[in-house]
Amino acid sequence: MSFFFIDLRPMNRSATHIVTEFVLLGFPGCSEIQIFLFSLFLVIYVLTLLGNGAIICAVRWDPRLHTPMYFLLGNFAFLEIWYVSSTVPNMLANILSRTKTISFSGCFLQFYFFFSLGTTECLFLAIMAYDRYLAICRPLHYPTVMTGNLCGMLVSLCWLIGFLGYPIPIFFISQLPFCGPNIIDHFLCDMDPLMALSCAPAPITEFIFYTQSSLVLFFTIMYILRSYTLLLRAVFRVPSAAGRKKAFSTCGSHLAVVSLFYGTVMVMYVSPTHGIPTLMQKILTLAYSTMTPLFNPLIYSLRNKDMKLALRSVLFRMRISQNS
Repeated sequence: MSFFFIDLRPMNRSATHIVTEFVLLGFPGCSEIQIFLFSLFLVIYVLTLLGNGAIICAVRWDPRLHTPMYFLLGNFAFLEIWYVSSTVPNMLANILSRTKTISFSGCFLQFYFFFSLGTTECLFLAIMAYDRYLAICRPLHYPTVMTGNLCGMLVSLCWLIGFLGYPIPIFFISQLPFCGPNIIDHFLCDMDPLMALSCAPAPITEFIFYTQSSLVLFFTIMYILRSYTLLLRAVFRVPSAAGRKKAFSTCGSHLAVVSLFYGTVMVMYVSPTHGIPTLMQKILTLAYSTMTPLFNPLIYSLRNKDMKLALRSVLFRMRISQNS
């Protein structure tokens, strides 16, 4: 019984936290490799901001996109900007830094925002699947069910649940004794590297954290798969080929995003990572934390006729405003 009490009890920080900062090793290599990585990640970050920003502007300015599906897509693009910003700016600063340090509080703040935004993304993907299910399987009820008020409420719930789910477990992790060493072989503050640096084992805190993350992933992916199973059955019943093509176009974009995000996340946080090499863990984390936000605008715009027209309209407006 005493072990469980020690595991969950907040400890006195001054007595236990000898470590005041962590060293993020990032991606090792000579100066030429570091310059190449900095340039690559900077380009990815700028393109991600521009792509998702363009989607937000298109949804806001084009009346044709004032529908629940595009309202959710615009909010999803907004989320992606924050998600990629929780890791990449610090990673870029880390590449240029000689010490490669991050403060104790900065590390746990990044840890909190990274997981909260990731959870919010899972919930957003589930809501977008619900929207597509209603639009295709219940088209007559769709306008009365998926109202602006419901969309706003669902979006608010995604943000609230995402950000209220992790403060307590991350607080307990931050209260663990970190006596040294303080080197994290990663480009961000993640669960496994931090737990490896703790001086005292905390199996209950670790179990609660991974159970919570696994449940979010499991329930959202199961709901998405169920929605798309019903949706595909409905699509195959559509009599016209044009109707089927349009339905596949919208759903295919969403499924591509879901596959890219969930495929890499589940390898990292559901399956055991002890046997995965450190470099591969970094690559997998990069895939869902930076590549997914980068590819989302491309996937949604290239496969969606309305979005392509709206983006052209946004670019046309920008050219007119520059010339005037």
